[in-house]
Formats: sequence, C-alpha cells, structure tokens
Amino acid sequence: MNPKHMPLLDALIRHSRLQHTGLHVPGHKSGRGLLPAAAIFRELLSIDLTEITGLDDLHHPEGAIREAQQLAAACFGADETFFLVNGSTVGNLAAILSLCDPGDMIIVQRNVHKSVIHGLMLAGAQAVFLSPCYDSASGLSSGVEPEQVELALQRYPEAKGVLITNPNYYGMGVDVRKLAQLTHAYGKPLLVDEAHGAHYGFHPDLPESALTSGADLVVQSTHKMLTAMTMGAMLHIRGSLIDRERVGTRLAMLQSSSPSYPIMASLDASRCLLQTEGNHWLDRGLKAVARVETLLDQWPWFQVIPRKPTAAYETKDPFKMAISDATALLSGFQLRDQLERLGVMTEMADPRHVLLVFSLASETRDADRLANALEHIASEFGLTDRRLSLSAEMATEHSLYQSRVSAPVPFQMNTSTATEQVALTEAVGAVAGEMVIPYPPGIPVLYPGETITEQIVQDLQAMASKGARFQGSSDPQFRTIRVSLHKK
Repeated sequence: MNPKHMPLLDALIRHSRLQHTGLHVPGHKSGRGLLPAAAIFRELLSIDLTEITGLDDLHHPEGAIREAQQLAAACFGADETFFLVNGSTVGNLAAILSLCDPGDMIIVQRNVHKSVIHGLMLAGAQAVFLSPCYDSASGLSSGVEPEQVELALQRYPEAKGVLITNPNYYGMGVDVRKLAQLTHAYGKPLLVDEAHGAHYGFHPDLPESALTSGADLVVQSTHKMLTAMTMGAMLHIRGSLIDRERVGTRLAMLQSSSPSYPIMASLDASRCLLQTEGNHWLDRGLKAVARVETLLDQWPWFQVIPRKPTAAYETKDPFKMAISDATALLSGFQLRDQLERLGVMTEMADPRHVLLVFSLASETRDADRLANALEHIASEFGLTDRRLSLSAEMATEHSLYQSRVSAPVPFQMNTSTATEQVALTEAVGAVAGEMVIPYPPGIPVLYPGETITEQIVQDLQAMASKGARFQGSSDPQFRTIRVSLHKK
C-alpha cells in the first residue's frame, strides 16, 4: 500500500468533479442549498456525500473506506483499525460493550473520561476502580501504578480486562509497556483510552505509543492532537485477546448509520500527513513549544508542569503546557481569562493551571503571541515583584480522585431514576443520583452510587467558587444536587 495515497478523500474528490445529478441524500445537493452568508460551507459540502456507488460503506467497508482503514492500521501499528465519526467517546463505549456483558467486571483507572463511565452503565458492568498517582508539585492526578493493577488482578481473577487512560489531559503518562506485560501475564487484555496521544511514537521527543507498548485495544482522538476534523477518531486492535467482530458489531450499533464522509476523509488525510511528513511537522511544532519553554525558564513567576518524570508520572507530552501563577495571585481560571482577553484562546483551566495545547500544526508566531501575552500579564499584575508562593489549597484534585479509592473493590453504577434534589450542603451521607463532571476535561469527580462525603462537598464548592463549569449536574449554579432515594 502506498502511504501517500488517500483512497477515501481521492474517491470523494473524483466523484465531486464528475458533477453527477445527485438524486440522493443529503439534501443540500453538494452545497447548492446554501444562503450566501453560509457560502463558507460550499467546498466542504461538495464532498459531503453518502453511501452511493463507489464511495463504500463504513459499516460494511469493501472499497475506499476499507483501504483507508488498512492504511491507518499500517501507520499506527494495528492489526485492524476502525474509523470513528463520533469521537473517542464512541470508541470507549464500544470497547467496554464488546468486552463486558451485564454483571461482568473490569478493572478501571478512577480518573477516566465520562464516556468510560457511560460505557460501564450501558454494559451493566462492575468496575474495580484504581486510584491514580498524585503529583504533589502540581496537585494533579496522573496514571495508575503496576502494583495496584496486579493487586486488583490477583483479587479479581474474573475481571475481563484492564482499562486505563494514557496520557491524561495534562500530558502526564505511565509506562504502558509495564502494564501490558502485567495484564498479559494474567491472560487479560489492556485497553487504553489514548485520546490525547494519537501523535505518540512518531517523533523521538514523544513518548512511545500504547500500541507499540503492547496494548490490545487503543482509542485515539485523531482530531485532538493530529489534524482530523472534530469528532474524527480511530479504534485500533492488536493481537488476539479482543474479539474484533464483536467490536465491529458494537460500533455499528453505536455510530450513525449516516456517517460523515468529510470526517472520515479527514482521518484519511491526517494519517497520510503523519505517515509521510509527520516527523517534519512534529519537529516544527516542538520548536514552537521550545520557544515558550526557553522564556518561561527565565520567568520564575510562571510555573510549568515539567517534562522530566516524577514519582507520579513517567512520561510527559511536550505539546501539553500547563502554566500556573507561581505567586498565587491569579488562579488558573483568572489566568485563562487574562490570556483570552489578550487574544490567546486556551484549552481549559483548573483552580491552579491554565492548559495550553500545541500540536504539529503550531507555529513560532503562536509561541510569540503567547509569550507576549504572558509578559503583559506579569507586568500588569506586578507578578515580577511578588514572592513566589503557590497555595496548597488550590490543589483540590487529590481529594477528588484519590481519597475515595484506598483499595480496589467492585463498584456498580447506580442507574436508578428515583432521585430527589437537595441542597448541596445537606447532601453529606447521601448517595449521589447524578454524575458531576468538570468540563473540560470531562473526568467525573462524583459517580451515581457514590456516597457524598463532607470533603467531597467542600471540594466541589471550592471548584465552583473558582469558576469551574460542570456537566451532568442538574443545577448549573451547583447549589443543589440530585441524590438517590435508594440507600446503598
């Protein structure tokens, strides 16, 4: 197979140029049905087609889509690759539903994306949650330790497998190879939500990919750190521990029967760029990162999560830059607001950090504008004259993800609809009836079925007061919370 070939994109462009009379969906008829103000869509809609002759079918690929997926599998080191048009979310759902039947057990890292929790709920599976490591310097939780995974495998030999997130939203990661070897020693598959690591393994300055490290099923958001359109993702399978046919069946159930051809074609194009020119593009993006890092080394009033491994993480994505005000004057949310006021849009913020995401498409002008904005903020708020003093109270994530999982025990999601709304301050001791999800990053801090402690209430109130936004909560102001009418 020719890595420079983009079979699906080429097929769409060829069809568009033939200018057939299209008596089929979609109704915009290759972009003709647009108001003048929406003309920006016209070129893209010329390839927004459907399962007509010559354009293949995602749910039964035999032509261009099949070839594009085979090229992707060869590029990323998989035995089989599935294109996803509903993001890594649908990949995580399919992974769990393909591995677990109702009542089955799976070992899961505690700080996973909400899609993993939704997958457990849909499957009716039990989770054995593992506490992530805690990085005291940043106040963030990262990945799980092999010792914890082995303890869970020993205690629960009936578990169907192990699912981890690597890297986390901040780019912190673990040695996946160690975990793969460990799970395989127990005859179990390792599933990795690698949504933020699709670029891993394609440059010497980047960590090794999960597939190369021995993972059996890997889900990647190709749109996050590579160049596919939003919602474009891939699910990769390697080895014989995963039932590929069952994965395909579950994806056919979960994904749209009218998948977006532009999204699929963008996956094809993103793979081609990475496979043929990826090292060059990644090198350019890393130079933009290095430009900012050089300046930050001279500005002690801004602190960055370092690339160098710590006791809490073994790998670090250089493209993820989490910056905090080392004088503790500005919270992460306030620093985000100031950067955005100066025209630098950020990925997310937490009580301490603002997270900036570079990629292989980042340029030195991006780095320069960020540096100028940070310099302006430092001057405006007098950070250069303040004492460096990071406040420990800002680091709330430790208690949110750590303290409730001291030992691996099975946990069943409470999917009961019998709930009532109570004041958050009166919820201590009750059982949560809804998920509470700071978004971004979309990692639930409270699951349905968990007991609400006084510490949890205090931590959630602190996050809300600092400007955190939540999904899942029925009260946008977060003054009340839904609790279950059924006791544990």
